[in-house]
Amino acid sequence: AQLVESGGGSVQAGGSLRLSCAGSEYPATTYCMAWFRQTPGKDLEAVASIDRDARTSYADFAQGRFAISKDNAENTMYLQMSSVKPEDTAMYYCASDRRYWCGDGWNSVKAYDYWGQGTQVTVSS
Repeated sequence: AQLVESGGGSVQAGGSLRLSCAGSEYPATTYCMAWFRQTPGKDLEAVASIDRDARTSYADFAQGRFAISKDNAENTMYLQMSSVKPEDTAMYYCASDRRYWCGDGWNSVKAYDYWGQGTQVTVSS
């Protein structure tokens, strides 16, 4: 199973960015998928998840600013980031697991077996 992120880059505060996570070797979007982020010296932080039925969950900081979605035909998950802030600067990772529904544990790093290599997002003030 392989997950490949793309779409990261530099953006000014208040701007928008869309991250993508493409799955290969297995139908990733059929299962629970999630976005995490990490800044140097800190633990991975859950951002959002989406399950088989496209039900979503968001961290408090992401609610209202970020939107997670997926395209089953493309086997790709997205994270639309809007009204970004300098504190959104981080390496963003996508993750997946072979369970259909994410459930209450969607924000646990241990719940996911497959991870991408990450894409860097830098927000300047």
